[in-house]
Parts: sequence; C-alpha cells; structure tokens
Amino acid sequence: MTRLAKEPRRATKAKTPARTRKARPAAKAKKVVLLSGGNPQISKGDGDAPVQAYIRAMPGWKRAVGERLDAIVEANVPDVRKAVKWNTPFYGVEGRGFFFAFHVYARYVQMTFFKGTSLDPMPAKGSKHPEVRYHDIHEGALDETQVARWVRQAAALPGWIP
Repeated sequence: MTRLAKEPRRATKAKTPARTRKARPAAKAKKVVLLSGGNPQISKGDGDAPVQAYIRAMPGWKRAVGERLDAIVEANVPDVRKAVKWNTPFYGVEGRGFFFAFHVYARYVQMTFFKGTSLDPMPAKGSKHPEVRYHDIHEGALDETQVARWVRQAAALPGWIP
C-alpha cells in the first residue's frame, strides 16, 4: 500500500469587518407549491393574509373565482372571520364557528357549506357528513346572486367549530 501525501492546507479567506460588508439581497418569496388538482399549499393561519395568499396562488381561471367568492363573503357578512386550515380558506363568524370554505380541484372550485342542508335551495352535492353540502363551480359558471344568498343564510346559522 502506498501512502497518500497530505494535501496542503488551503488558505482561508479573511473575514470582512461588519461595517464594510455589503448587504445581502432580500430573500426571494417562496414559490407556492400546488398540490393535487392545483390546490395551493398554504401554511395554516388566521386572518385575511393567509386567505389572500391562497387566492393569489390559485391557478388560471380559478383565481378569479376565489377573488369573487372572497368579495361576496366580505360584502354580505360584516366582520367575517377568515382562516386557512388544511390548505383551504375558511370563513366564519366570531363565537359561532365557520360557515363556508372553498377548495381547488383540477376541473372546478368546490364550495362547502357546513350547515348546507339548512339552506334554501339546498346545494345539490351531498357529503358523508349529514349537514354538509357542496356546490362545484366550473369555468364560467359562477352564479354570484345564488352564492350571495347561500352565504347570507349560512352566516346566520351556527357554524362548524374545529
């Protein structure tokens, strides 16, 4: 066996004093990951900021639907409480729980009404949860008048409390 010669030590760079260091550029905003079906992966959080981050990350035509749904809720429910949980925006009333949420899928945006069986007319799509009802919005098919009616009704009911 032959002995390998030791590599010479490399010269280390002298550290620059703090007062002469150049400022580093600000970190780039993290790109939002889109999960299955294009649903944005947004960290859970309370308030408007995480909901707006979710909406900004919605792909294609779905972003406009998210913007309209958010505006409809704000226009019809004073002091609405917002949060993102499980990569989904939730809307509620303080002390009464959440009444509405929406979620992005590959071909539609799904609205969830936690007390949907109490709405008139009742949203057509059922759930494994007895009171929950869904309504799917496909491209170009947002009925804002009906959504506003459902939102007003749902906000007046006791909501879901996680």
